[in-house]
Amino acid sequence: MFNVCPNCGEYSVEKRIDTSGPYAVCPHCHHAHPFLMQPLFLISGASGTGKTTVCLSLVSMLKECVVLEKDILWGMVNISPKENYSNWSNLWLRIAKNIGQSGRPVVLCGTAIPDQCEGCPERRYFSTLYYLTLVCDDDLLVERLQSRPEWRQTHTPEFLKDMLQFNIWLKTNACITKPPITLCDTSHKDIEETVTYIANWIRQRL
Repeated sequence: MFNVCPNCGEYSVEKRIDTSGPYAVCPHCHHAHPFLMQPLFLISGASGTGKTTVCLSLVSMLKECVVLEKDILWGMVNISPKENYSNWSNLWLRIAKNIGQSGRPVVLCGTAIPDQCEGCPERRYFSTLYYLTLVCDDDLLVERLQSRPEWRQTHTPEFLKDMLQFNIWLKTNACITKPPITLCDTSHKDIEETVTYIANWIRQRL
């Protein structure tokens, strides 16, 4: 209920942020509601690069943060590529914003790139959004996806093509997105190396 003003009871996502508090200022009554402005960490990548495995390990390693896998709500929200998944991104930013009021920053594992998140209304409640994406060699990505159980439906030519294109796009464009994305190549790292790298990357920015 963070978006409900505790003074007048009106609902608004797009409150003005006064960073001197920080305060979320109600556009209806101008009440300044103090809140914790936390950073948010987004761990992304194409399917098959290791996001889910990393997320499971980070939960126990990174006790100073709340680590969540975004796919836990997949299929429960109307999602459309036509609007660049903005509803999906805004929902997760809202969840992370509310969880962050407990004093622990949030790490979200799941596909996310800056142009899906930076323009969301809920973005204003975070100090910084940090992006790290997992990538790997193209042939290794195909091998990983084809070795998955049938129920995951990652074997089709269309899905393989989409994931390969996304993997290539990330490797090509990570340095020019705004803000830029940190790349973590999992091709020749075991899971322990990858998780340790990501945990250190997060801790350096806390």
